[in-house]
Amino acid sequence: MPDERVRLFVALELPEAVRRALVGWRDRALAHVPGLRPLGADSLHVTLCFLGWREAREIEAISEACAELSGRPAPRLALGAARWLPKRRPRVLAVELVDPARSLASTQSALSARLAAGGWYRPEQRPYLAHVTLARVGRGARAPRELPALPALEFEASEVALFRSRLSRDGARYEQLHRVRLAC
Repeated sequence: MPDERVRLFVALELPEAVRRALVGWRDRALAHVPGLRPLGADSLHVTLCFLGWREAREIEAISEACAELSGRPAPRLALGAARWLPKRRPRVLAVELVDPARSLASTQSALSARLAAGGWYRPEQRPYLAHVTLARVGRGARAPRELPALPALEFEASEVALFRSRLSRDGARYEQLHRVRLAC
């Protein structure tokens, strides 16, 4: 009998206060925009590596590869600008993260290399864009060009997690499979 296939990704967890601030901004800024499907606060994260469909038996080895991040410095980040992705025919509303010390970029690069070496991940050709997806654009919805400024907010993010993504008609649900603590 073939092994079960699971949809996996590795993400930086956001502190609760940051998730609340992002949801509050989004709800105020876009209350008048029909056709947006907002993500719940518990679904907000910063994807580091999207692995796609993998064999369930690979989860333990992938978790061990992620554990190698333990001890890396927790990135000190700030909220940047809100933007629609992609620019033409946007599908999501995202908020960029500012990474002045490039510690998040370094962590993502190390994780990407480790997961690629294990054969679980194919690195993207485009440069990594640290962002948080806040909403998806539904069919026929029009994304407003102008977005209000986000609150000035700096934070430290000290946890990386391996997630399983379960797709449904109501959107994806995320199940945390493994957690790695970064050094504070």
